[in-house]
Amino acid sequence: MIEIITGALLLGWTTLVAYLSEHVVTCLIPAFFIAGGIAAFVKKDAILKYFSPDAKKSVSYGIASVSGTVLAVCSCTILPMFAGILKKGSGIGPAITFLYAGPAINILAIVYSAKVLGLDIGIARAVSAILLSIVIGLIMAIIFKEHDNEIRANAKKNPRLSSGGEERPKWIIPAFFIFLIAILLVGTSQLDIFIRLLIVYFLSMAVAFLLIYYFSRDEVTEWGYEIWDLTKKIFPILVIGTFALGVLSYFIPPETFKPYIGDNSLLANFTAAVIGAILYMPTLLEVPVIGTTLGYLSGNMAKGPALSLLLTGPSISLPSLLVLTRVMGAKKTGVYAVLVVIFSTLAGFVFGNSGL
Repeated sequence: MIEIITGALLLGWTTLVAYLSEHVVTCLIPAFFIAGGIAAFVKKDAILKYFSPDAKKSVSYGIASVSGTVLAVCSCTILPMFAGILKKGSGIGPAITFLYAGPAINILAIVYSAKVLGLDIGIARAVSAILLSIVIGLIMAIIFKEHDNEIRANAKKNPRLSSGGEERPKWIIPAFFIFLIAILLVGTSQLDIFIRLLIVYFLSMAVAFLLIYYFSRDEVTEWGYEIWDLTKKIFPILVIGTFALGVLSYFIPPETFKPYIGDNSLLANFTAAVIGAILYMPTLLEVPVIGTTLGYLSGNMAKGPALSLLLTGPSISLPSLLVLTRVMGAKKTGVYAVLVVIFSTLAGFVFGNSGL
């Protein structure tokens, strides 16, 4: 008995150390800095004002499908934000698009997926989340037209959102994020370590220059606060979850799941989508679940089911579906859940059999 417990704990520790040593410094730390900058410096009201049911569809759905990079970085925060968007008078279509894409398109999830599971999975996750969120949102808008009709009837009663003003030159914010993204890309590249450190040093100096001369002390403090807030919410869960998954894999090896999700068949993709729809996985934890517990990195899980689970897991789960039922009713929630599972299954099937 002692040998079993020792072996399980040792595997959990080995799994945790491997993930932290390979991905924290070069991947997660720069990603936290970028996500914190997005939360601190990108105005949310400027995004939300485009969610009206009468806004141009190419604009409202386009912004909703990528606004998760701006408005959300954690799957647990997407639900209250979705409820707030609906309450403010959003069309059901853009709101659903935001709800589906938000958790899957955030910068931490995409970067971590690409770094751990592979660039192809990271790109497929981002592209699929954007495209499927728009399709699902449009279908929901067609099915539930009465929601938008009620919003239009009360449109004059809703106050308009102010986009605010900018005192600094417009190029500063884009340059700030370009430098941070460059640090991330260089840090995760295959360049010689000395060259990487040299480039990162100069890029860091560029970021420091912008912060000193173009941002106020309060803004820098707010950025630091957002970084810390994200870190304390996400990183402990990632550490504990990764360790627990390592322990679990000692008792349930990845080979256990291979008969069910080990190929790119339609049934395997559907099974993975349903698993993702049932389990609750905090942000980023879906990556070690797929990579270690379900065995994608060891070849026991095919890439199609891996994508299917990535597309359902962050967007729906039993707890989130219960919350959504209270927010928009059982009928809308049921239709939404079915659409997510169906389209995630199809996306995984297409990706798994595409030869990419």
